[in-house]
Amino acid sequence: MEGPGSWRIHALNLALRLTPGSALNNPADVAALRERYQRLDARFPLHPSVHREPVDCDGVPAHWVSVPQSLPGRHVFYLHGGSFAFRFPNAHTAFAARLCRQLRARALVPDYRLAPEHPFPAAPDDCESAWRWAQSHGCPPAQTVFVGDSAGATLSLVTLNRALRHREPLPVCAVLLSPAVDCTLTSPGLTSYHGFDPVISLPRLMALRQGYVPNPELYRHPDVSPYFADFTGFPPLFIQAGSTEMLRDEALRVADKAHAAGVEVDVELWPRVPHAFQLAAFLPEAGRAIDRITDFVAARTGWTR
Repeated sequence: MEGPGSWRIHALNLALRLTPGSALNNPADVAALRERYQRLDARFPLHPSVHREPVDCDGVPAHWVSVPQSLPGRHVFYLHGGSFAFRFPNAHTAFAARLCRQLRARALVPDYRLAPEHPFPAAPDDCESAWRWAQSHGCPPAQTVFVGDSAGATLSLVTLNRALRHREPLPVCAVLLSPAVDCTLTSPGLTSYHGFDPVISLPRLMALRQGYVPNPELYRHPDVSPYFADFTGFPPLFIQAGSTEMLRDEALRVADKAHAAGVEVDVELWPRVPHAFQLAAFLPEAGRAIDRITDFVAARTGWTR
């Protein structure tokens, strides 16, 4: 994608840079940051047209998200981001609802367990269980699309890889928004764009990694770092990331590896946008990005817009 970015993008980037950060050195820091994020998330209530229904996916709490436009037989399996340690119920539900309006679908959003209280493999185990439950409760893979942002995009890749290893059904396609694919933290962009990215920093990534994967021997495990998985047999992938965010090269590396394995893959780099910009509904770039996602999904599912 080309262009300098809208004035809203520049204003958001400036605001994010001026917002004081929080140290992440121990579990107490995570707890304090969660409280701060919860207060922020509560300031953005959901639109009255959004229906959120709790459900138990064989022990994994989740909720269905639907809107008046939702039609039977169209399903989004949405894995939310949050660095494996945080969740934003209103923001994630609002984003799922925007996708549902565009795709005329409903979404299942698992609330997988969070680190550091529940380190790896708790989150992948929960996502795998929720996907199996979804298939037996009205979500046929041929009419289901995976969507994940940030850590949720990572977990989407892990869930796909696990399903392939176990010879289980796959969704018709998957949408990955700024996936983190290599826990060794060796992607060039992690240093090249350090300082340009107003959301992510290398010290924060290292602290969150310690909470999620305490054992360095697991860093190259494909369930931790899906870059090291075998992509042969994956469904079509659509990847979006920011051109100057620290996870930029993660998106490019996974796209290259998927393409080399014969997987249909499209990747877009959006100029100057912050990490997970698609969740910021007030950004014109976010609306256009969701339009691109809708086009990709519609072309592979046959769903009319």
